[in-house]
Amino acid sequence: MKKILLLILVVFFFAELKAQTYNPKFTGMYLGMPFERFVERIETESTYKFFFKKEDVENLQVNLQANDSDVKMILNQVFAETGLTYSIDMSNRIWISKGQKIQIDFPKDYFLVQERQDNLANPGDSLGAFDKNKRFVIGKSADNPQSKTAILSGVVTSIESGKPMNGAIVLEKVDYNQVSTDQNGKYQLTLPKGRHTIWVQNIGGFQEQRQIDLKGDGVFNMSIEETILSLDEVVVSSGALSNVNKLDMGVQAISIAEVKRLPAVLGEVDVLKGILIMPGVNTVGEATSGFNVRGGAADQNLILYGNSTIFNPTHAFGFFSAFNADLVNGVELYKGSIPVNYGGRLSSVLQVDPKFGRKDKIGGSGGIGILTSRLSLDGPIGEKTTFMIGGRTTYSDWALNLLDEEADLNDSKITFYDINANIQHTINEQNTLELTAYLSQDDFRFDPDTTYSYQNVNLALGWKHFFNDALEGRFTVGSDSYEFGIIGVENPLNSFDFGFNVNQLFLKADFEYRKSEKHIFNFGVHGIQYKLNPGRNSPFGTESIVLEKELDEENAREVSVFFGDEFIVSEKLSVSYGGRYMFYQLLGPMTVNQYVEGAPITDSNVIGEVTFGDGENVKTYHGPEFRVSARYTLDNRSSVKAGFNTMRQNIHLLSNTSSIAPTDSWKLSDTYIRPQTGGQASVGYYRNLAQNKLEFSTEVYYRYMANLLDYRSGANIILNENIEQDVLNSDGKAYGVELLLRKSTGLLQGSIAYTYSRSLMRTSDDPSIEKINNGDFYSSNFDQPHHLVVTANYELSKRVNTSLNVNYSTGRPITLPISKFEYAGSERVYFSDRNAYRIPDYFRVDFSINLEGSHKIKKLAHSSWSLGVYNLLGRSNPYSVYYTPVEGQLRGYQLSIFAQPIPFITYNFRF
Repeated sequence: MKKILLLILVVFFFAELKAQTYNPKFTGMYLGMPFERFVERIETESTYKFFFKKEDVENLQVNLQANDSDVKMILNQVFAETGLTYSIDMSNRIWISKGQKIQIDFPKDYFLVQERQDNLANPGDSLGAFDKNKRFVIGKSADNPQSKTAILSGVVTSIESGKPMNGAIVLEKVDYNQVSTDQNGKYQLTLPKGRHTIWVQNIGGFQEQRQIDLKGDGVFNMSIEETILSLDEVVVSSGALSNVNKLDMGVQAISIAEVKRLPAVLGEVDVLKGILIMPGVNTVGEATSGFNVRGGAADQNLILYGNSTIFNPTHAFGFFSAFNADLVNGVELYKGSIPVNYGGRLSSVLQVDPKFGRKDKIGGSGGIGILTSRLSLDGPIGEKTTFMIGGRTTYSDWALNLLDEEADLNDSKITFYDINANIQHTINEQNTLELTAYLSQDDFRFDPDTTYSYQNVNLALGWKHFFNDALEGRFTVGSDSYEFGIIGVENPLNSFDFGFNVNQLFLKADFEYRKSEKHIFNFGVHGIQYKLNPGRNSPFGTESIVLEKELDEENAREVSVFFGDEFIVSEKLSVSYGGRYMFYQLLGPMTVNQYVEGAPITDSNVIGEVTFGDGENVKTYHGPEFRVSARYTLDNRSSVKAGFNTMRQNIHLLSNTSSIAPTDSWKLSDTYIRPQTGGQASVGYYRNLAQNKLEFSTEVYYRYMANLLDYRSGANIILNENIEQDVLNSDGKAYGVELLLRKSTGLLQGSIAYTYSRSLMRTSDDPSIEKINNGDFYSSNFDQPHHLVVTANYELSKRVNTSLNVNYSTGRPITLPISKFEYAGSERVYFSDRNAYRIPDYFRVDFSINLEGSHKIKKLAHSSWSLGVYNLLGRSNPYSVYYTPVEGQLRGYQLSIFAQPIPFITYNFRF
């Protein structure tokens, strides 16, 4: 009997000892995570069991980063200032209550405790798929035994769709090594050899882990659920990770969730406005099409929707973006280190990735606003095909009555629509087909007798093929088209129909080859066939006596080959190098003027002409482009980067306005208008602060440009068959400093972006070219030295958030009349040097409130409201300044577009 009692005492002693010594540690990022999801995580990783009333924690979110912390440290931080208390009993049960602390030494069942009732998204089968308790052996010990580190790489995919997951976080927490996946779901980590716990977190905040034994370089692919948290919009900052670790510099990525949090013009979510909050990117004012990057013109930006080129990225003179945010998967702007697979423009590449349909069910989204409405639908077609289709339109012109009276737009009319269709078909694991189609149409008039219209039409078919584990190919064929037209009917005798169009057919073959874990090779060939109608003018109506006129069609072909390598030199140093070689041929039929050599290119110096037949080579240009960048990691939270690249551009926008306008036309390089060329050098410092909650970066750049187009005073760019006589080949330079501080986690999110930059031009030293401002450098039309954008989004609750946007920039340059004089019996005006003055500075404040519906999982549809005010302070920001004679005096006027606050409200839904 004594032995039995002794045995019982020993068992109770060790049980008590175990209860007292059980104290597991937790490491992880819990960003905006509902408390019930946090509980599931803790229970999964330990033997703890939680008991609480659901209503006590209904609105509680966890926002912290645990680093080898025990459960008491975590709960003390979570429950701070909430009124919640907790107790932990000997069986590792955690009892949570509001107010008075539960006494755990009372008899069993003394209290009636309601266990939590799960009402969260079903995790599905992903937990089993991860097999957390299994340890995976990666690599071979015999490979490079001298090295103490090895490279772990792979692809993160979605369990639901099998698609690569962009922006997922892959993390090793002991040494705090972390990266975010690229648009192809790929990641790469350099780790010490040995055992590690690898965490992967999707953009919805859900994490999973894998145990590995890293023997040498190897590939480790992982899958995770695409969405798990029951929140309409969750933003997890993988940008802070790529800020330091990403090799490329001058690359800005913004999620659609972040774009939707920004105040929008008249309630319309605007993809282009999302990139305008970044340093180095601005516009010359409101109602402007296009944008300017690091002192470059608007036509120097390559805008891609998938693989298709968008020539005009806006609706209604820039009031709205041409991209429906519901059909966009992500946006990246390359303005520093531009990858070798991009070319054809001098300043930047804006990559807008289309969204494809879900594989599990039919769903959709839409919105109804005061000016526009939109609707999209997506889902599966059978087991291997998905579709997504969406449209957007406007239906009211009443808002034009709110614009500045000086703009004289009260009798104007604006209509537009756009349609997207994306289809993806998975043939097998090695082959996928993707079809994207885009159509946009704008029609508007600014007076009763003149109607403007323009249209984008894009179609692309892509085939993605995996040759083996190391080699991947992407093949794309498609067409891009842009056209505009003007119909004038003020006088029936002079009624006209004017039009312009540019078409291009393209073929792309891109390859990625991973020779080893330290080298990623990118190579391929791109081809473009241009067909451009510079303009035609026809009589409109039976009474019109306007003469028919049409400029000769322009044809050209462009072929580029490229090669690049991303090379991990060491644990701290990585480099990317490569280049492109571009061939360009202008083709007949065409007639080219000949001028007196060395003399100005004017009509009086024409000495003859040369005629070229159909398909005959008129002019050839070719040359290399170089791309080099490097990143040196100072520590886990900071790095320095440097880059240099050169670019070539064979198509130019003819415009005598500061921004893209519907009357602007495109022009191919020819005998006298040479390809634009340029180069950029940049260096930057990047650091993450406050446990990666704050992202800081600063970049300094210098650009040089050649063969830019400027215009003689009084130049005619419409239906000018000798356009070379009115354009001036010019050189340019731009330089600046960019600062960015961004916070993408927590209740308060936002960014502060400041840019100091200059953009200068001067006419070429060629003696045959007329000089502007005596050949000295002068400000370009988009030279705005100071630009500051502050954005903030505060989450009042998980259903209500507010947004604020503050935008300031220096006024753009302008040429002004400074005197008048009599000459030959008429009055003449004398103008200042070109762009010697500036319009007043620009300042605008926007504010919005977003009201989310219930976050219950089982609902027929989820809805939200967005309301706010654009130009909250009602500032009359000048778009332009012009002068008219009044009683013998020149009187100046200021034209503003939004001269008063513009309220908006939009109802959004998804199902």
